[in-house]
Amino acid sequence: MKFADNFQSESEAKAFDADHRRIINFNIGRYDTSVQRGLSRLANLENSKRKAHVIKWKVMENLDKLLPEFESNFQRRGGKVIWANDAEEARREILQILREAGAKTVIKGKSMTTEEIHLNGFLQENGVEALESDLGEYIVQLLGQKPYHIVTPAMHLSKEDIAKLFHEKFGTPPDATPEQLTLKARELLREKYITADVGITGANFLLADTGSIAVTENEGNARLTTTFPRIHIAIAGIEKIIPSIADLDLYWPLLATHGTGQNLTAYNTILSGPRQETETDGPEKMFVILLDNGRTNLLAQKDQRQGLYCIRCGACLNACPVYKNIGGHTYETTYSGPIGSIITPHLRGMEDFKHLSYASSLCGKCSEVCPAKIDIHKMLLLNRRDSVKGGLVTNAESMGWKSWRKAMLKRSLMDFFGGKWKNRVLKLFFKKTWGKHRELPKVAGKSFSQQFKEREN
Repeated sequence: MKFADNFQSESEAKAFDADHRRIINFNIGRYDTSVQRGLSRLANLENSKRKAHVIKWKVMENLDKLLPEFESNFQRRGGKVIWANDAEEARREILQILREAGAKTVIKGKSMTTEEIHLNGFLQENGVEALESDLGEYIVQLLGQKPYHIVTPAMHLSKEDIAKLFHEKFGTPPDATPEQLTLKARELLREKYITADVGITGANFLLADTGSIAVTENEGNARLTTTFPRIHIAIAGIEKIIPSIADLDLYWPLLATHGTGQNLTAYNTILSGPRQETETDGPEKMFVILLDNGRTNLLAQKDQRQGLYCIRCGACLNACPVYKNIGGHTYETTYSGPIGSIITPHLRGMEDFKHLSYASSLCGKCSEVCPAKIDIHKMLLLNRRDSVKGGLVTNAESMGWKSWRKAMLKRSLMDFFGGKWKNRVLKLFFKKTWGKHRELPKVAGKSFSQQFKEREN
């Protein structure tokens, strides 16, 4: 109930925060314009989305074959694969690598998976400095916040907010332009790439046939993170696997257009292990940590395993009317918005996070924009079904719906409780919730059937 209560109170606060609404609607508005322009350049978009869906379906049906194939091919080139059942095991394995190397500093590329396992705080507790190199992640790290959005971590901030932050932290002009702020961040981060002991990134895709990871970015920070430090650790969920390097021809454009509206992101890198004898760049050692952390729980749900098809483009967040009103931090989970609402109850427990599946208008826009054609709004309904079947509803809620169902199925009961009683029920049970910010509807004194009978005599 703690998470649900927090969500309720935070949602109410954010929904009526005019400044927050102004900033996020402005930023999502710019995103919408770019994405519509980008999607218009794709031929046979619907066919591409269907193909992306089918490939991911095949992946989930053959996960037990594709993951060992990736491991075998990656280790053949000198890399090492580590399997982690949960966040604690992943953190422990990373710390062991750092201690064996005597590492004290880490530079990080953007990775939602490291956010999922709360890696930064853990490293700090163990005497390791971890610095985010993605500009958006760097900004929220300076603020002591979590990412607000899957793709755009600082979407909730205006350029004035960021200029104020840099002025307070680094003495830049309080009216600095975005270009000046970017140059300052570059100046601060460049030395860190050269001096860091270890680089840590995520992976947008794992390529089974070549034993490679594919990293997509727009700033070049991930390339620096994986090139200068002598050790590179990549951490990715087991669902990120795709069968072939040839599939990137489909997934890279879909991710770019739905994520930012670009034809292709600025930097797309394929990494296949540590530096080889014939190569001049790259780390001496490379590790890939394959993270489960509840994913097999979702995989076991035949109806809802579609949630694992997600390529983390963020399109459903930007389309969702709920997300656009309450923002990302309100969800109290790494993956917010519609996709977070369907996967979090399985990753972190239905009992604590079932309420997220109710935080939806079921308008279907999330399903419409998904590049992997995940039937998101159907998954939300299935999660609601499972929470009820699992007995995770209050007695009052259960009795209320039973009474409603009984009345709705019997016309005589509906007519017996006329408008006077129905209006009293509305005021008694919904005045403080639904009616707090809205005028309650007024039910007519007689039902439609009664009025129709009188009219037809």
